Amino acid sequence: MEKMKLKYLEKMAELYPTMAEASTEIINLQSILNLPKGTEHFITDIHGEYEAFSHVLKNGSGSIRRKIDTVFGHTMNKQEKKSLATLIYYPKEKIGLIKKQETDMEEWYKITLYRLIEVCKKAASKYTRSKVRKALPKDFAYVIEELITERWDITDKESYYEQIICTIIDIGRAEEFIIALSELIQRLVVDHLHILGDIYDRGPAPHRIMDKLETYHSLDVQWGNHDILWMGAAAGQECCIATVIRICARYGNLDILEDGYGINLLPLATFALTYYKDDACQCFKIKGNHQLNPVEQDLNMKMHKAISIIQFKLEGQLLMRRREFGMADRALLDDIDYSEGTIRLKGKEYKLLDSYFPTIDAENPYELSREEKEVVERLVSAFVSCEKLQNHIQFLLKKGSMYKIFNGNLLYHGCIPMNEDGSLKEVQIYEKSYRGKALYDVLECYVRKAFMARDGKEKERGKDMLWYIWTSPNSPLFGKNKMATFERYFLAEKETHQEIKNPYYNFLESEEIAERIFEEFQVKGEERHIVNGHVPVHHTSGESPIKCKGKILVIDGGFSRAYQKETGIAGYTLIYNSWGMILAAHEPFTSTQDAITKESDILSDSILVKRVTERKNVGATDTGAKLKERIAELKELLDAYRNGLLVEKL
Repeated sequence: MEKMKLKYLEKMAELYPTMAEASTEIINLQSILNLPKGTEHFITDIHGEYEAFSHVLKNGSGSIRRKIDTVFGHTMNKQEKKSLATLIYYPKEKIGLIKKQETDMEEWYKITLYRLIEVCKKAASKYTRSKVRKALPKDFAYVIEELITERWDITDKESYYEQIICTIIDIGRAEEFIIALSELIQRLVVDHLHILGDIYDRGPAPHRIMDKLETYHSLDVQWGNHDILWMGAAAGQECCIATVIRICARYGNLDILEDGYGINLLPLATFALTYYKDDACQCFKIKGNHQLNPVEQDLNMKMHKAISIIQFKLEGQLLMRRREFGMADRALLDDIDYSEGTIRLKGKEYKLLDSYFPTIDAENPYELSREEKEVVERLVSAFVSCEKLQNHIQFLLKKGSMYKIFNGNLLYHGCIPMNEDGSLKEVQIYEKSYRGKALYDVLECYVRKAFMARDGKEKERGKDMLWYIWTSPNSPLFGKNKMATFERYFLAEKETHQEIKNPYYNFLESEEIAERIFEEFQVKGEERHIVNGHVPVHHTSGESPIKCKGKILVIDGGFSRAYQKETGIAGYTLIYNSWGMILAAHEPFTSTQDAITKESDILSDSILVKRVTERKNVGATDTGAKLKERIAELKELLDAYRNGLLVEKL
């Protein structure tokens, strides 16, 4: 036997020191292979919409309702099922309302506990007892395990279970027990969560979403360009910091920075009031409906303009420093005629909607004024030293990646940069060119270097690459010919606002291109799919999220309120369980209060993407492949014991 192999088996022997223990583990692992595949939940482009996101997590995109329907069928009416589902989503709040209306709470507790136990049994049925045990709440672990586990050694089971439930009610623990059962059901209906990017920007509470994700039992994240932007800000990249603040100001969400992350914006506010005191800043109005009084709104608009000008200056400096980015045409401040208030773009002259630039030197437009430099320095310090932001970004680094292959599905946020003919585009990243998978890999490498590189030059390259990934036409996370931020602020002409998508989006119905992408990323299997977000699907216009005969699934349906007028819905989520794939389209979420009091859910329609005739088990998944490897290793360990190469430690 090879020396290294024997050493590995010796290490395994430390975990399984006897033949009996190794044999038991083989039996355990083999039994897991035959269990139904766990449910995967796919969500993308959340954009800070915490309440809607939280609700979708609680209802598992309809998974809990389906469990209730399966368990109770026609024995409960529609309204009873709806009430039970709401109780599972918001147990504490719902119990508070029920106590005000119900005359016989003891009877309600008894009926509700029986129902919850049945749903919990169904949710737990696809897991091993060991895995369920790990998910049980500490206070009620033993009791819940007794109630959801079949006891063949008890003759009068109904009496046994009824006695447990009556005892729970008698000692005044029914409410806590209902809450524990409800949260356990939420935990069990989804085995693994995939976030396909863009947690940040536009919506009011990305920090709360990150807090929730940090406690989630099993997930991965494919970074979106907005996530990358915040990662760049946390790394201290100046352009990223300015852009993060600008977007927060644009959507009236500066409190994310001030209250959510404790970042002091007073230096920027003071600067804005000084230099834009008499400027109406009409091009910098806030998007969306926000409860700001006139004074707050005026200050927000001034800060919005101040940070926008700083951003354009910083980007111009970066593009002159990084000529290799090939984006010099996006440095626009030196194309302005400041005396005439016009700009020349592609040989055509346009009148600016706003030509008041008190901090721009026409001879050196990209140079920050002394006061702007001070503001930027203080903001960089605030972002880099913000413990909560750093923790959130470290979580994204730990759980995230540019793309992921999981159970035969290729997951990424945006696109694969392509040429007009559908071939993979060669993109220069510093001194070398990359395409397809290699491009994704090298960009991820630089993302991590921005935080971890010991070499100062490489770390700076990584930081600047974060901004490049956010906005470059060649970035797979952006995928448009330009980010027309300047034009949208300062020019009325709509043709200047146009952002042309990468040719990739012209090939979403091409099976040939889909197969080429699968081959490029080495995605194997007959049931493989590409799942991505980034570009909203216009549901009301008849556009389908299912492309290329189901091989490509674009699941951005407008989670962000800013897009819901365009899409007509409030987002798609994808469920992949042991029976196949279900795409859920969601109605706009009004509020958590409505969900509790009116029992309103946000699942509006379910589209069956694929259904299998034979239920898929764990053995057919990536986890199953790893378990099979482990079983093979354990069998080798048994052989080593039997052949005398290793001695049992009895």
